[in-house]
Amino acid sequence: MARRAAAPPAIDRPDPDTAADLGARVLAWYDRDRRDLPWRARPGERPDPYAVWLSEIMLQQTTVAAVKPYYARFLDRWPTVEALAAAEDDAVMTAWAGLGYYARARNLLKCARAVTDHHGGRFPDTEEGLRVLPGVGAYTAAAIASICFGRHAVVVDGNVERVMARLFAVEEPLPAAKPILRAFADALTPIERAGDHAQAVMDLGATLCTPRSPACGLCPWRDACRGRRAGLAEHLPMKTPKAERPTRRAVMFWVQRRDGALLLRQRPATGLLGGMMELPSTPWEAVPMPDPARAVADAAPLPLDDWKALPGLVAHTFTHFHLELQVVMARVGANPRVRGIWVPLERLDEHALPTVMRKAIHHALTRGF
Repeated sequence: MARRAAAPPAIDRPDPDTAADLGARVLAWYDRDRRDLPWRARPGERPDPYAVWLSEIMLQQTTVAAVKPYYARFLDRWPTVEALAAAEDDAVMTAWAGLGYYARARNLLKCARAVTDHHGGRFPDTEEGLRVLPGVGAYTAAAIASICFGRHAVVVDGNVERVMARLFAVEEPLPAAKPILRAFADALTPIERAGDHAQAVMDLGATLCTPRSPACGLCPWRDACRGRRAGLAEHLPMKTPKAERPTRRAVMFWVQRRDGALLLRQRPATGLLGGMMELPSTPWEAVPMPDPARAVADAAPLPLDDWKALPGLVAHTFTHFHLELQVVMARVGANPRVRGIWVPLERLDEHALPTVMRKAIHHALTRGF
């Protein structure tokens, strides 16, 4: 028996005339003050689905400022979805290194290959068709469908949630408030120019209706904003307190040949930092920092005698935990048989090293031999 779709939440929806007025105001503001973004089509031009998709994947949990240089390098190196689909996995992972959330890079390749192999190099033009692509969730599918293909799709990201919470004074905390905020966004999304409307609301949240000190005096919705009238704007949206992140610890092994090459190994293809390169280490566990001598005896990649523990720790924070690393160093003269690859220090940038590994390398280079 087919499951019945969940009923939309009961909200105090704006009447059609009010919704149309709010839409006209924000579109007029957008036409005048829209952000100049490298993946955004100029007025009158047709948006490129590849450019929009690439930017949306990169922008997930990452800032526009951080994404811009990566986007430019990707587009210069792989200007079409077919070019990206033909790229080597390691080349893409290396180009992505430092942008974080590396599962996105793996899905980027899977999606590019799916579009090329199964859709003739053309992105599907509906939300339903886009949702079946690897790494394309509800938000990304709605964004591409509305921005690139003019579909009536409801686009909701963090900026949109914040604007809706303030505009309609939604005091229900996130994440429980998400269905309510989406329902309000749906009520305001017009049939015509749905993509421009979505980008307008996102721009509003990014430039005026910011998390702190919103510029209410410049907002096209200031008169209608219930949160502003109630003096709540800066406090919305409410958020349920997050659980404290645990701390995991490990000992990391810096093994360097006499010619300067460093031992790296590749992480498993799936899971955290999947497919990226790393320095060998003990398991990352929520335990007290392992004793370096014991770690060397139990888990060192080579049975060497001259291990040296470096002062200080390498600290890095992931989404769900903090990580602390104690680096120990040793040199090896010959080219021993060991799992991994030897990489000259001057060629480390050619490999897919995540930010935490770059921190560890910097730590070792500044405090080591």
